[in-house]
Amino acid sequence: MDLGNTPESSNIEDRRGQSGGGLPIGGGAGGLGIGAIIIVFVISYFTGINPQVLLGGAEIVSRSTGVGSASAPTQNVSAPQQAASNDPTSRFLAKVLGSTEAVWAQVLPAQKNIRYANVDLVLFDGATSSGCGTAQSAMGPFYCPNDKKVYLDTSFFNDMQTKYGGGGDFAYAYVVAHEIGHHVQDLMGILDKVDAAKQNASRTQANALSVRVELMADCLAGVWAYNADQKYRILQPGDVEKAIATAAAIGDDRLQTAARGYAVPDSFTHGSSALRQQWLTTGLKSGQIDSCNTFAQ
Repeated sequence: MDLGNTPESSNIEDRRGQSGGGLPIGGGAGGLGIGAIIIVFVISYFTGINPQVLLGGAEIVSRSTGVGSASAPTQNVSAPQQAASNDPTSRFLAKVLGSTEAVWAQVLPAQKNIRYANVDLVLFDGATSSGCGTAQSAMGPFYCPNDKKVYLDTSFFNDMQTKYGGGGDFAYAYVVAHEIGHHVQDLMGILDKVDAAKQNASRTQANALSVRVELMADCLAGVWAYNADQKYRILQPGDVEKAIATAAAIGDDRLQTAARGYAVPDSFTHGSSALRQQWLTTGLKSGQIDSCNTFAQ
């Protein structure tokens, strides 16, 4: 992945206790911290706790529910740093975020006549406060519609490579772009409509709505990648394959089967591996927001 020509965003809020850890830029093949996610599903299986409470990886956190317990520890943050720190992780993420800002500032008004508003990307260690409650590293990255921010513990990327043999620049970028996709959905009014629909829905129906939201965010990540490549030539050989492999690695069917030996489709909240691959590919090929209407399927 070549981000040399992309703008660098200043909307990085660095709450990490120390900088310089850095994610392993370059190399690796798909995978998304699957080991940690599997552990969450195992805990959910034996405790009965909804995995959405334990796991927010690559998903949106609802306006109506907090991310974590009110008594959960939060990071002590004094004077968060808005500009990106001078370490490889922050510089990489500032470039990725900058490319999403540049692309959506053009694409969203052109295709949907909606003005794009930038968001902050909050980097943290362990836990921190958010507009949706306590953000914890075990939950993975998420978008909070209450404060319009994306939250990311950067150790998530390190785990992808050092523990599980995954990663790669474009796979990391896809994770961020998926969360920005939720912000685009928010600006389009989709998240409010889905939240309203869930109020009178059964658990199975609510899960099905969550799947459509997540698959659309996958597709919107593809739309970003298509347009960023047209504008900045960011894609290099193997990048798309890594992102597709990542999408497959975090499919509900694969995670549930790994955790307990079988999958329960009615409990899916993100979509199967095949569907996550399908919708990411749809966005990558079309570059059009209208191609991402998962609710019409």
